[in-house]
Amino acid sequence: MANSNDNHNSIGYLVGGGLKENFLVRLTISPEGVQEGAFVVLKSGCWQFYGLVTDIKLGATDPRFADEQSESRLAPNLSRLLHGQTLYTNLEVMPALMQEIGPEYDDPEYPAWVEHTRDNPPSLLPVKTVPPHHAEVRLALQGDIAEIFGKEEKPENFVIGYTREQQLPVCINLNKFIQRSSGVFGATGTGKSFLTRLILAGLVHYDHASILVFDMHNEYGLDDTASDTGLQVIGLRTRFPAKVRVVGLGQKALIRGHTPDFNLEISMKDIQPEDIELLTRELNLKETTPTTLEALVASFGKEGWFAAFREMKYEAYIENAEGKKIPALGSVAAWANEAGVNVIAAQGLHSKLNRLFNRPYILEKPAADTVSEIIKALEAGQHIVLSFGEFESDLDYLLVSNLLTRRIRQTWEKRTNLFRSKKEREPRPLVVVLEEAHKLLNSAMASQTTFSTIAREMRKYYVTLLIVDQRPSQIYDEVMSQLGTRISGWLGDDDDIHAVLSGLASRDALRGMLARLQPKEEVLLLGWGVPMPLPIRSRRYDPQFWQELLGQDRSEISDKKLIEELGF
Repeated sequence: MANSNDNHNSIGYLVGGGLKENFLVRLTISPEGVQEGAFVVLKSGCWQFYGLVTDIKLGATDPRFADEQSESRLAPNLSRLLHGQTLYTNLEVMPALMQEIGPEYDDPEYPAWVEHTRDNPPSLLPVKTVPPHHAEVRLALQGDIAEIFGKEEKPENFVIGYTREQQLPVCINLNKFIQRSSGVFGATGTGKSFLTRLILAGLVHYDHASILVFDMHNEYGLDDTASDTGLQVIGLRTRFPAKVRVVGLGQKALIRGHTPDFNLEISMKDIQPEDIELLTRELNLKETTPTTLEALVASFGKEGWFAAFREMKYEAYIENAEGKKIPALGSVAAWANEAGVNVIAAQGLHSKLNRLFNRPYILEKPAADTVSEIIKALEAGQHIVLSFGEFESDLDYLLVSNLLTRRIRQTWEKRTNLFRSKKEREPRPLVVVLEEAHKLLNSAMASQTTFSTIAREMRKYYVTLLIVDQRPSQIYDEVMSQLGTRISGWLGDDDDIHAVLSGLASRDALRGMLARLQPKEEVLLLGWGVPMPLPIRSRRYDPQFWQELLGQDRSEISDKKLIEELGF
């Protein structure tokens, strides 16, 4: 909101523009005092307008004044006076929001079309009118940032970074953030994982939702070492030992030399034909695969087909009484003949599934149903980081992540339906964090994965995605369109920039802003989850962050341990 300091913070005045184009602002300070992406405020009468600087242009009343170097020919005072009258700088400001700040209710100048009552607080609206010429323009103050993005004192508001000019805190509303799927993007080395850790730490600390992280590179659960600085990076499990459980894939899994809280072993009966079809590209499966899988289910049932197929011998023949070779009992060919399936197709599928048959984490009878244990932990409000350990191939990632989310989808849909029929309590919101998202959500595979269904349909069942990726252009358009909040670091590829900005009305104005971010620490907030686009300097994932996050509530770790670890 405006205050008495407005005049002291003025940077210019409005000289042109309109609803279908950016506002044009004449700058009254040095152009070096304003950056592209600066958050500015225009006040006029009953309204306050909020916008972003999208361009800075030098101009002159006559081109000759810009060409001539009068400072070398005239006295300094005279040169400054001449420049002040003939040379100028204009800002292009993209209007984002307007807010009714209102005069007294009996003010005759109060527009009749403005709906207002004494009981309604000022609301933020899309820009539907324009301020008059010479409306004052100033850089946003801390109160303006809090008015738009929320006050950091509220537990649902999490400080994600700071404005680049005045270093004012900028919040995202975590309750709104988890209502729709979201994405964190940026080229390799821009700090996507650190930014994701920040957001996850906020969600865990303030207990807004359960989190399931598919940690392909073992970065989130346990302590790590930063590749660029060599400094220790604290894992979520270290800071939240009572809330976060690290799960390792396979019976003897070790995560960075540490034993996980428990191990995930997959029962053969849990593997369904749709899980295999998802691997079509990875295993180079043929068009006949669905037919063969359907026949296997018909012969052995949904829970027994995988184990039965695994036990079949690939090539086994015996001689009959006539001396002819026929398929031996228990061979792939014998089953195919009996089921009326093409023998070559069945043998080909069996051969390619050997890569799965030999996976040590797939067992006929695991010691425990750890898939169900993970789901129960998430329902109970705990957070799971599934580390893949030594199984870092795309095959492992695709199979395990899709199988687990398929079970999650079934559980949360059931719980939601029971809640709506008033038979159970409301389901706990769940955020599924997916790294290397383009491997599962590209146009060729998105329709086959549970993740695509989550992005499109599952928010009504309290499940959303947080996808982390360096190549957003390779993610299916329909999935990208479902992302509510997008947080993007620097992207060097035009196709990636276009993908992040897809569906936004102001994408043309924001394209250059996104391309000119600093390679590290600067990000652009976009989408439904934030009131307006804004470039910020992201918060650092360091001891100061943990002190600020846990400083007022140290129940997560003891005072002594916190002080020792932070070096105080």
